[in-house]
Amino acid sequence: MPPWRAGARLALALGYPIAIYGALLWLEPRWVAAIVVALILLRWRGRALRMFAGLSWLSHTVIAGSLALSLGALLANDETLLRLYPAGISLALLALFGLSLRTPPTMVERIARLSHPDLPADAVRYTRHVTEVWCGFFALNAAISVWSAVAASREVWAVYNGFIAYLAMGTLFVGEWLLRRHLFPHAR
Repeated sequence: MPPWRAGARLALALGYPIAIYGALLWLEPRWVAAIVVALILLRWRGRALRMFAGLSWLSHTVIAGSLALSLGALLANDETLLRLYPAGISLALLALFGLSLRTPPTMVERIARLSHPDLPADAVRYTRHVTEVWCGFFALNAAISVWSAVAASREVWAVYNGFIAYLAMGTLFVGEWLLRRHLFPHAR
């Protein structure tokens, strides 16, 4: 995949709350949902059978959940269903990280082994704890995302899911990186 295409997909995923907020200023939820459904279907058009065969159960679940929420919003003309997407992504990441705690190696260990294939035992324990912390983060983020989707204003939802959640994620990432450099100075 060309880097520009990967970058465009990432920007679209990260910008989902802001794009939905902006679209809802001009269009009814059903029309925004119709656009989202069309984008999901266009994304998988032509490659659906080949791509779906190689996708993990989690990817299937995220795609099916996104499509179900969007179709529900289309039929019910309900923007709340469109606003639940970020919570669904946090829950999917919670499932991914949480299941890796039950069937090691953990997600963080897998990521760490990409650059350090021979992790010592203390680093493996550390990666397990970091995976647990990320699980806590994703659970809390999903809870706040659900709250913002069902009980908060559209503006609060957009600011939390389009800015604050990413700021919190970045803060956790940088904080863990600084802690790791302190605890494992030889791994630099």
